[in-house]
Amino acid sequence: MEQCACVERELEKVLHRFVMYGHLSEESLDELLRYVCELRGQLVTFGVQDADLSVLSQSMAQCCKNIKDTVQMLASRHKDIHGSVSKVGKAIDRNFDAEVSAVVAETVWDSPERQKYLSETIVEHLYRQGMLSVAEDLCQESGVVIDMSLKQPFLELNRILEALRMQDLRPALEWAVANRQRLLDLNSTLEFKLHRLYFISLLNGGMANQLEALQYARHFQPFASQHQRDIQILMGSLVYLRHGIENSPYRSLLETNQWAEICSIFTRDACALLGLSVESPLSVSFASGCMALPVLMNIKQVIEQRQCSGVWTHKDELPIEIDLGKKCWYHSVFACPILRQQTSESNPPMKLICGHVISRDALNKLTNAGKLKCPYCPMEQDPSDAKQIFF
Repeated sequence: MEQCACVERELEKVLHRFVMYGHLSEESLDELLRYVCELRGQLVTFGVQDADLSVLSQSMAQCCKNIKDTVQMLASRHKDIHGSVSKVGKAIDRNFDAEVSAVVAETVWDSPERQKYLSETIVEHLYRQGMLSVAEDLCQESGVVIDMSLKQPFLELNRILEALRMQDLRPALEWAVANRQRLLDLNSTLEFKLHRLYFISLLNGGMANQLEALQYARHFQPFASQHQRDIQILMGSLVYLRHGIENSPYRSLLETNQWAEICSIFTRDACALLGLSVESPLSVSFASGCMALPVLMNIKQVIEQRQCSGVWTHKDELPIEIDLGKKCWYHSVFACPILRQQTSESNPPMKLICGHVISRDALNKLTNAGKLKCPYCPMEQDPSDAKQIFF
């Protein structure tokens, strides 16, 4: 991702110059405005009749000169920024390839069925992001029909997340109580952390909320065995309520990052209950493509330089394995590179002597006269020597 970092550095320079230019413009215009107001006040105080016309002419000429110089200075400084902006474009052109068709299958979206899958994935992503109106417009224009039962969970999830961002815990608490047993089955701490955060919000109110905080502490009873230490800390903070929690050893309870944390926990647990991944499939696919594309472009360039045209002939098959990091690991799967089918219990992956792996169905089809020639290398071997692989 060095290319992205390089462009980001150029962009930060431009943004810094824009901020500095904004401060300079504001200061210069304020100073000019004060000067003009002072000159106007002098004219009003002494009167035009009493003022010497030569002095008045000089004052007005000086005022016009100051205005002209300020405008020219701001225009010159603004023109200097154009060079920084153009450097961003040059950095993008230098670090990124505009033409990626060499590693992309042109016909990948030709099928109406695949177009439908793509539209559904985009719609789901929009629902996850809370962009409901945009998702509805896309459904109408693309003809995609989304069942209300699939849409409703996203509507509720976004409603609760929006309330959490506004620091309103009630919708999330109602949802957590309604799904208490299912959350407990996941060993989730969501409900306790919601009650904890609500208790802390009461502490923020000072002595006026002391009685309400004591009464609300009863909600911690079901969690006493698992969160005893946390509950003790919360109850201990009540001793310092009169002097202010922010001036006590418990000031860490007031950290603002807890709201971002509770949003993340709610999203994770809600998606788990709905059988959804925390990250949008479209986001994961896009991030994976960003990581894989530079590697594929480099491989394609090497193949062309060495004139190895037969090495990578199918664009729906990668010439090398690309490590996308543990973030993109979801489950172990193996697709047979020969039959292009995912292996199963009835058709497991088989490791050949040479180290290449194919499915059992492919092994049987490639066997000829009791011999097998590896489809990837010229090694000839006995099919019975192949061993089943277990992931």
